Amino acid sequence: MPRNRPLLIIFLIVFVNLLGFGIIIPLLPFYADHVGATPLAVGLLFAAYSVSQVLATPVLGNLSDRYGRRPVLLLSLLGTVISFALLAVANVLWLLFVARIIDGLSGGNISTARAYISDVTEEKDRARAYGLIGAAFGLGFIFGPALGGLLARFGYSAPATAAAVLAALALGLTWVALPESHQPGALPAGQNARRPSPWRDLPRLLTRPLLGRLLLVNLLYWAAFAVYETTFALFAKARFNWGMSQVGYLLAALGVVGAIVQGGLIGMVVRRLGEKTTLVGGLFLAAAGLGAAAFIRSVPIFILVLLPAAVGAALSSPALIALISHTAGPAEQGRVQGVSGALESLGRVIGPVWGNGLLGAIGEGAAYFSAALVMLLVALIAAGVSGAHDVRAPAGSATTDKAREAGPGPEAGQP
Repeated sequence: MPRNRPLLIIFLIVFVNLLGFGIIIPLLPFYADHVGATPLAVGLLFAAYSVSQVLATPVLGNLSDRYGRRPVLLLSLLGTVISFALLAVANVLWLLFVARIIDGLSGGNISTARAYISDVTEEKDRARAYGLIGAAFGLGFIFGPALGGLLARFGYSAPATAAAVLAALALGLTWVALPESHQPGALPAGQNARRPSPWRDLPRLLTRPLLGRLLLVNLLYWAAFAVYETTFALFAKARFNWGMSQVGYLLAALGVVGAIVQGGLIGMVVRRLGEKTTLVGGLFLAAAGLGAAAFIRSVPIFILVLLPAAVGAALSSPALIALISHTAGPAEQGRVQGVSGALESLGRVIGPVWGNGLLGAIGEGAAYFSAALVMLLVALIAAGVSGAHDVRAPAGSATTDKAREAGPGPEAGQP
């Protein structure tokens, strides 16, 4: 088997997951509205996915340690196929919830994909291999909304059907061509034990002054980001009478902006300004863009003010991840990043309920304006964090590379 084939298949698995999620962002609000859901119910649909993913990720990780990576990846891809197939035929709200819960439980396989990469690469090649996952995230959130927008003209079920077919192809490829990378019996004694829950580590890590404030920033940032992300379609429909195609195309364009920033500009900005200043500046840009968008009623100006928001989000996410990583020693990087990821997931549970609830109760402008206020608060908290690294690193240094390689969270390429 060619040496790089397993990595290519892992790339495709993650890409399919993120492509499906990218399709869902513009599709789900319109689909839910079509079956009579309130904006709050739309928020709960997004939150159901995130809650399921939080619950599934450690379980799938433990199962992959115990039974191997390949069975877990196959099982999770099968769940993805089922979830999109259900979404394609759903005509009642409860079936949409079932589809989103199954997809969330299946979407926890990204941790297993990362473990697979660790199994099959040497340390010197691992950062480059992990870059494949970052690339899959970025491409999924460019092509997903675009594909959803393109297929929406054939009805709401067409994008979900396409996502199900792609997931089925990835499942077949994994079954045929992906070898097992991990034999539990080959590990040293004690390494098959269950992984500790990041929630158990959270209280202790929050007592550290610097790390605790950065983790608070992490939670609030992702909650505010999720407000924007999950209310965008209903916002655009209410204010501009947009359909799924317009929403999908704009989200894809903003994804390209984020990819450009994180693919090249982030290193230059961190070298010049440092990580903390990059984070604070990015948060102010995001707050300004979302705050202005809350009041704009002209489509060209609306798109224009979203550009700084997209740039700000693309700068903030990798700088924040890098700053958090600096607070931990080599022996606790996994624990600290696990807690950070858990808080990100919690933010993605809070944000959709908060944002869509406000949109339904008060109006679309209230959702965006509240997200902007929280982004502004987060920027002020980050600016007041003392002791954080704010290094103007030379080109090619470990500090600069860490900010670049940290990459986005699932949707960090968008505002």
